[in-house]
Amino acid sequence: MEQKIPRLLGFYRQTVVPKLMKEFSYKNVNEVPKVLKVTLNMGLGEAKEAGNYKVLENAAKELSNITGQKAVITKARRSIAAFKLREGTAIGVMVTLRRSRMHYFLDKLINIVLPRVRDFRGISPKAFDGRGNYTLGLKEQIIFPEIDYDKIDKIKGLNITIVTTAKTDEEARFLLRELGMPFRKAATH
Repeated sequence: MEQKIPRLLGFYRQTVVPKLMKEFSYKNVNEVPKVLKVTLNMGLGEAKEAGNYKVLENAAKELSNITGQKAVITKARRSIAAFKLREGTAIGVMVTLRRSRMHYFLDKLINIVLPRVRDFRGISPKAFDGRGNYTLGLKEQIIFPEIDYDKIDKIKGLNITIVTTAKTDEEARFLLRELGMPFRKAATH
């Protein structure tokens, strides 16, 4: 049985790779930056109160619906007295997407989800970490088509981190722009 290639992956191979090779003068196709993984993370501060496990379960279910992959509950690595947080307390949920699931999710994020954001003018071109990875914060999970507005208990934000093999932010920005990420135009005064 032949496996179907995600649309975004086909577009990357056909269109984006030649543009990147030309732009950055790569000699080998394997030098061209690519997206390695996409991580979705929902931090839930209200989950730290004892017996508030329902919030985590709902968030895990919503993240699983969004990604098509089971969400993992994350725990605090260390105690922080100022936040009344103990080490080992469940404080969030996350999903890491790779390969075809990652490509399908990115395609959906770029073409369906981001255009649904109210008053959308593009995403910040400055949210790179210096090593070619991009983090995008969304204020509400209801912009995803899989979320039923009537079934959510409260609006929660989430972070999406796109990890690339790019060595610089400039390469990563070019890669994501070519994949269709709607970066905001720099303000010219």
